[in-house]
Amino acid sequence: MIPIRLNRYERARVIGARALQISMDAPILIDTDDFDSIRVAIKELEMGVLPITVVRPDE
Repeated sequence: MIPIRLNRYERARVIGARALQISMDAPILIDTDDFDSIRVAIKELEMGVLPITVVRPDE
């Protein structure tokens, strides 16, 4: 589950990891007509449907 607040480095890492998955033919989790993997990853992050967990060392 994604934390409510991501810092800019966590956000970039999550978007980059998901965009790489999409570019390697992972299923897209939202309905979209966009074929740019980075834009799709950003939309998925904004909608909160990503199955990616962010673990911080202080938590």
